[in-house]
Amino acid sequence: MDIVSADHPDDSLRNVADRQRKIIHIDMDAFYASVEQRDNPELRGKPVAVGGSRERGVVAAASYEARKFGVRSAMASTIARRKCPQLIFVKPRFDAYKFVSQQIHEIFSAYTPLIEPLSLDEAYLDVTDNLQGIILATEVASQIRQRIFEVTGLTASAGISYNKFLAKTASSQRKPNGQFVIPPGKGEKFVETLPIEKFYGVGPATAEKMQSLGIATGADLKLKSLAFLQQQFGKSGSYFYDIARGIDHREVRPDRVRKSVGAENTFSADIYNIDEAKRALDPIIDKVVHYCAGKDIRGRTVTLKVKYADFEQITRSRSLSSPISDKENITEHAINLLLPLFPVSKGIRLLGVTLSSLQDDIEPQPGQMALSL
Repeated sequence: MDIVSADHPDDSLRNVADRQRKIIHIDMDAFYASVEQRDNPELRGKPVAVGGSRERGVVAAASYEARKFGVRSAMASTIARRKCPQLIFVKPRFDAYKFVSQQIHEIFSAYTPLIEPLSLDEAYLDVTDNLQGIILATEVASQIRQRIFEVTGLTASAGISYNKFLAKTASSQRKPNGQFVIPPGKGEKFVETLPIEKFYGVGPATAEKMQSLGIATGADLKLKSLAFLQQQFGKSGSYFYDIARGIDHREVRPDRVRKSVGAENTFSADIYNIDEAKRALDPIIDKVVHYCAGKDIRGRTVTLKVKYADFEQITRSRSLSSPISDKENITEHAINLLLPLFPVSKGIRLLGVTLSSLQDDIEPQPGQMALSL
């Protein structure tokens, strides 16, 4: 069993406090690509990219064979092809991925009701009081991973710790098909050695800003005062201050509300014409509306995403006084965000629309359009 340090890590997880949390973060290994390799023996052992196409698409997931060449998710397919000329592109099969995800979550449910999904292939589990009465959190994680393999034929990695931030950080330490423990009393020391770009919640832009401020590791971050971090990063400053010390008080929330819903499309040819762009938005918005209808949710913020032929990406948002979910309203606001961008000096390769600030559906207010079904 892999641990950071401690002769008996689970003794620490058990004895530091009567109610010391035991959090597991489960993350499937190269999930989409692994499902494709499982279902098609000809793909096994070969570099596989799921999503997009050779010319215009974006990699949604890459097998570990492809990752050895530097292929990563969210990478343009053209770049992925240059890095790995023998890369095999496979169209995504989301129905298959959702089915496997349901199998995985059924396994989780046999151990704890406190499950917070982050996506189809990862989730937090609070196993402090697990349904199997297992004392050791590492044993719970081992059993779950073994059961996932038996049921699905796929491997998963796990991080085990006393809070969500450390558990998620730990799950990436022994990928693929491994697990890693950060026990109480060891979290702060572990974080000090962590490169800032490895911090969950620190994206590329934030990492670049931190580097410019002389923050390259957790130890550097820990040296900065709360006031300094709040001044530089606003509300996120308090979060960064805490995680630099291995502190994260967030609970595992089985009722976690999705913060946004969005869809996007990469086009086979660049778009230069406003009418063509409007038409291209239609099926994208349909997907957003369909999701909202199925979940009975509305949102107050519409965001338009535009990626140009040279891969420059911009977003434009509009927040509303009343929540919406109907196609007419979403389309109106998306087009109003799109119009000022024309005429364009370079082609548009991708458009996306996101609805955020979500809430449960409510009765239409005066002047608010009801959802058409």
